[in-house]
This record gives sequence, structure tokens and C-alpha cells, in this order.
Amino acid sequence: MTAQPWETPIARLEGALEQVGKRLDSIDRRLDGVDKRFDSMDRRFDSLDRRFDSMDRRFGGMDRKIDENFRATIGWMLGQTAVLLAALAAVAYTLHR
Repeated sequence: MTAQPWETPIARLEGALEQVGKRLDSIDRRLDGVDKRFDSMDRRFDSLDRRFDSMDRRFGGMDRKIDENFRATIGWMLGQTAVLLAALAAVAYTLHR
């Protein structure tokens, strides 16, 4: 037996394996590109998360201010009502004396 009958199939196999290697390298480069895109998207989502956190803090501050103003307004209204009732009671007391 000679080595010649095996040379052609082995050469074809080597060529096929070389093509497979090139295709796998191409796929690997594409996957690296996809990974970079996902990393970019992760950075964008992190930026959005920071913005939403900032907005949450701002709304929390506004909520506290609204509560403070509401309490002050209610206190003022109760105080005015008490003064008005005291004045009416004084007028009624003086008229019925």
C-alpha cells in the first residue's frame, strides 16, 4: 500500500478543518461584537438607573415639602378657626349679658 491514496482525502480534510477554523473565528469575532453591544446597553441602563434614583430623591424631597406645607396650612386654618370661634363667643357673651 502506498501513501498516495490517503494524501487526497487528508488534504481535503485539512482544507475543511481550516475552513471550519476560519468560520469559528468569524463567529467568535461576531460574538465579541455582541458582547460589546450588551456592555454598552448595560452602561446605558446603569445611567438610567442613576437618573431614576435621582428623580426618586427629588420626589421624596418634594413629598416632604408638600407634607410640611400641608401641615402648616392646616395649623393656620385651625388657628384662624379658633380665633374666629373665640371672637364669636365673646360677641355672644357680651350680647346676652
